[in-house]
Amino acid sequence: MAIYSFSDNALQKVEITTFNSEGILERQHLQAAIKQNIEVIAPNCLVISEEFSEWSGSQRRIDLLAIDKEANLVIIELKRNETGEHMELQALRYAAMVSTLTFSRAVEIYQKHLVSIGSEDHAENNLIEFLDWEEPQEENFGLDVRIILVSSNFSKELTTSVMWLNERNLDIRCVRMIPYKYQNKILVDVQQIIPLPEAEKYQVRIKQQSEERREARKSSRDYTRYLFNGDTFNKRKLVLAVIQAWVARHSPDNLAELLQAFPQEIRSGGLFVPEEEAKAIYHRQGIQRHFLGDGEILSFPDGSRYAISNQWGKGNIDKFLNQSKKLGYEIEEVSQ
Repeated sequence: MAIYSFSDNALQKVEITTFNSEGILERQHLQAAIKQNIEVIAPNCLVISEEFSEWSGSQRRIDLLAIDKEANLVIIELKRNETGEHMELQALRYAAMVSTLTFSRAVEIYQKHLVSIGSEDHAENNLIEFLDWEEPQEENFGLDVRIILVSSNFSKELTTSVMWLNERNLDIRCVRMIPYKYQNKILVDVQQIIPLPEAEKYQVRIKQQSEERREARKSSRDYTRYLFNGDTFNKRKLVLAVIQAWVARHSPDNLAELLQAFPQEIRSGGLFVPEEEAKAIYHRQGIQRHFLGDGEILSFPDGSRYAISNQWGKGNIDKFLNQSKKLGYEIEEVSQ
């Protein structure tokens, strides 16, 4: 369907063009733009790698590798041509290759990607926050692989193949990006054509096995939130907020005074470590095990600096909650 401009009560057809004729390259331009605006084609997804390939004996690379809010892997393949060629077959190979990817390996891949784009973010923290997890959940990661194909158009052979595969409980989506030229500007019409968005609401096909696994995954999660000082926190952030509140009220001169309120044994492995040790753990493991952000380090008048552990989940939060309540803090569970 054509696009028209409307001016002076008249409709004027906007000229359709091609990415190739406008000098728009697949990887350098389209892929870069989509990577920065992934919501355009893949809502609620997080890109964890670009040009990903970790299998030996193959020069093939996944254009963009992402995860969605359900911790599923998402393969995103792009073509700037008019048919999509054989991209569905290529994407299926990639899906099979990454289907065994673990959460810990995904952290490594994502950290490498963050470094490549000049970001100082911590991969594991970003992933846990994106997935709304309290702690890493290896058993719940990557239970399925989704595929998103992006092209200017798709051949009948490709769309027929995709619809047949989707009927057999795969999750493949085709997103069409058609470029138009208007007043020396390139406009891009983005539409999901398979499955049609309006049909997607009513045609939900879920494999029995996947349903059982999803239900088991849901039952093992703990989404408890805590109300403290008028704000709502997850487990990790609650620990930080309570300790910071106690420090602000009592202004301890050293760690020993803090330990009288929050003993190290509240958490197996310790609650506080020197800042340099916490940073060394991060550099050694590539995973941030302590709060190291701005305003999160505890500084004492004697010059010492300590970091608070951020490793909290349903298995170890109870001791901290009990100790906090002994100190007079009111903490209320607000959801589960």
